[in-house]
Order: sequence, then C-alpha cells, then structure tokens
Amino acid sequence: MELTGKTAVITGGASGIGLATARRFAAAGVNLVLGDIEEGPLAEAVEGIEAQGARVVGQRCDVGDEDDVIALRETALARFGAVHVVFNNAGVGGGPVIGTPKPVWDWVMRVNVDGVVNGINAFVPHFLEQDEGHVVNTASLAGLGGVPYTGVYCASKFAVVGLSESLFHELALTGKNVHVSVLCPGFVRTRIHESMRNLPEDLKGYGDDPSITALHAISAQVVNAGIDPDEVGRAVAEAVSEDRFWILPHLRSALGTTKRRLEWMRGGPPMQIDLEAATKP
Repeated sequence: MELTGKTAVITGGASGIGLATARRFAAAGVNLVLGDIEEGPLAEAVEGIEAQGARVVGQRCDVGDEDDVIALRETALARFGAVHVVFNNAGVGGGPVIGTPKPVWDWVMRVNVDGVVNGINAFVPHFLEQDEGHVVNTASLAGLGGVPYTGVYCASKFAVVGLSESLFHELALTGKNVHVSVLCPGFVRTRIHESMRNLPEDLKGYGDDPSITALHAISAQVVNAGIDPDEVGRAVAEAVSEDRFWILPHLRSALGTTKRRLEWMRGGPPMQIDLEAATKP
C-alpha cells in the first residue's frame, strides 16, 4: 500500500506503540484518527502530531464497546471520506492463571480480544467494499508461547494470533485487495505494566493486591529494558506498505520460541520464553 494520502485509525493511540506508529504514519503523509480511553493523553498526542503538520482527529474510545468503535469509524469517514488502515492496538496486561478472579479475566478479554473483533467487524466490510484496506492486530510474543504469571494476557494474545491467521486465509479467499498483519513484539518501553490504572471501578481492589503489585514491579523492570516504541512503529508501517502478515520486532526470540515449541511437541523439554532475549531485537 502506498501510504501517502491514506487514512489510518489507531486504537490505543495516545501512547506507546499506538502513538509511535501514528507518528510514523504522519511522517508518511497519512491522515489519522486516534482512539483511546484516556482523554488527557489523547489530547496531548493529537496536539503533538498536529505539530508535525499531519491531519489528525482524536476521539475517546473504549474498544470493548462495539458502539464506540463504530463511532470511531464514522468519525473517520465523515472527516476523511474513507479508511484504509485500522490498527487494533489497544491492550491491557493480565495476571496469572491461578488466582485471577473471573471479572479480571473478562476485563482483559474485553479489551484485548473483543477490541480486535470490534475493529474487524467495524472496518473490514468497508475495506472489502472499496477493495482496499489493511488490518493490523496487536498480539505479542506472549501469543506465541505461554509465560508464567501472565496467563490471562497470554490467553488473550494467543486468541489474537489465531483469529488473525484465520482472517488472513478468509481475506485471501475473497480475492480482494485487503490484507492483515499480526504484531508480536517482545518487551517494548510502554506503560503496559501500568494497565491496572484503567481497571473498572469495581475491580480497583485487585490492582492493589500486594502480590499483583509485586508482579507489576518485576514487569516494569523487563518492560523498561525493552526496545523503543518507535522501532515497532517503523515495523508496522513497513508491514502495511509491503502487505506482510507477521510483524516480529524481536525476530530471534519469536523464532526461538516457535522452535522450542516444536521440540517440546516432539518429546523434548518444556519450552520456556527467554525473557532477556525478549528485550532485544
């Protein structure tokens, strides 16, 4: 896809990977519609991108709410006439398989999985009708291999990888010029370890649990040792331009994880994700 003059919608666009990708797109002459649940950071992001000379709109969006995502699409169409890229990027972290209350599971799945589903349902029919479009879904290395104490997050990201692969094959069968990519980064310097700041009010107590606080402190160390979000934004822009499915900023770790799974399936030792490797490209 030639990016100049196109329009992209990015969820989770106020910070981290979403904002870094927005800046990359803006530099390529892309019109932008940013959605985020945090209105203050969203307004700052819009102001910063406008300073680059880009045309950008910001709108509060809870990606787990289908009506919010549809409203984001309608804003993009009203402002720019068409949408060519949707980056289903908004996401939150999650705790261990053992001991995480069901309402917390529901919250993580609502954002990480339902948010992607809502984005696909809102934008893919438009892409098919205009015979042009690209979907990017944010998964993770944690969607390629299980990690202890982050099982809720892993489950959501495995789901995103699976639905993205299925979407790839379904789009290919349409014969249309519509494509999909799945982003599977390792550790990136974002605020993913602070996801509990956006917990629904009735779940705030979970984020204050000492064991969860300790887990997040450990997560902060490896996240802050990760790569710059701008590296991921560049990889996303390149994948859209080249119609590439896999976006693997931590390529060696992604391939290593997949190789170790294959060895495990063949009777070898259980696979483990190398956390140190997942901080390096």
